[in-house]
Amino acid sequence: MTKMRALVLEKQHELKLRDIELPTEVGPGEVKIKLHTVGVCGSDVHYYTHGRIGPFVVNAPMVLGHEAAGTVVEVGAGVSNLKLGDRVCMEPGVPDPNSKASRLGMYNIDPAVTFWATPPIHGVLTPYVVHPANYTFKLPDNVSFAEGAMVEPFAVGMQAATKAKITPGDTAIVMGAGPIGTMVALAALAGGCSRVIITDLAQPKLDIAGQYQGIIPVNIKDKKLVDEVNRLTENWGADVVFECSGSPRAWQGITDVVRPGGTIVVVGLPVEPIDFDIASLSVKEITIASVFRYAHQYERAIALMASGRVDLKPLISETFSFEDSIKAFDRAVEARPTDVKLQILMEA
Repeated sequence: MTKMRALVLEKQHELKLRDIELPTEVGPGEVKIKLHTVGVCGSDVHYYTHGRIGPFVVNAPMVLGHEAAGTVVEVGAGVSNLKLGDRVCMEPGVPDPNSKASRLGMYNIDPAVTFWATPPIHGVLTPYVVHPANYTFKLPDNVSFAEGAMVEPFAVGMQAATKAKITPGDTAIVMGAGPIGTMVALAALAGGCSRVIITDLAQPKLDIAGQYQGIIPVNIKDKKLVDEVNRLTENWGADVVFECSGSPRAWQGITDVVRPGGTIVVVGLPVEPIDFDIASLSVKEITIASVFRYAHQYERAIALMASGRVDLKPLISETFSFEDSIKAFDRAVEARPTDVKLQILMEA
């Protein structure tokens, strides 16, 4: 263990930049990474403002941050896929490789998974981290550290698109134009959708998403979604609806915008139980799929970004220095409608 400066969530509403003891010894199959860029995620902010997410409660000081990219500075025994100097991004969740979920290929839902900045596991808003090489991925030369730190949220979009079982030419709806919603829309397009209707109440977020070819923004303050979907699909409905807002209101009438035999993919998580019309679901034989983080998506996400088919750079709203980390989180708490992704630069 070594004392390192880190952004520590001491308790709800209290952040400090201070020294804390963290593991730095590199074991077999592990690498040590010098952090370069870390994204500010909504879950980090939620722990800051609420002190918990569901069963995960901040009962002790915890380092925040899990969307990260950096450089390999030490390689453990038995590691052959990485070398000193490699630019990398890291998958923050590490499962038990022998668990039943892992053996079935669904390691993201392994109950034993350890995930950065999820109590009691420390995150990576600190200069160095040690991580399994198998969950550390080399960045192509044309993918920047800033983009590398966005692979993690984009992997959620990739998981959603995969669960939707998109057929080329499909029309999709994404409810919620926040960071995850916009990345789901981009993943859906990359997965074969011909167009994605994205909805929100905040026009600036819709304007950012609408910059991308194939994305049709709809402000639901001004227009009824069902009317727009019927107009665009000749009253048939969308093939896939991705619910990314987490708002219970989004579920009111959601079956009205899905075509018969279509699919709803649950990405956003409502805090409270929702009322839902099962009869409408059954009459149309609508499938509901759900998403929890991601599995087997990092390499695919990086490949799409390197190919140029997915450009996440327009989603980076502002970058803060490590010394201004608390300012970055307070800015995230403001939830400005013009902000999509805030990032923290760990080194000058």
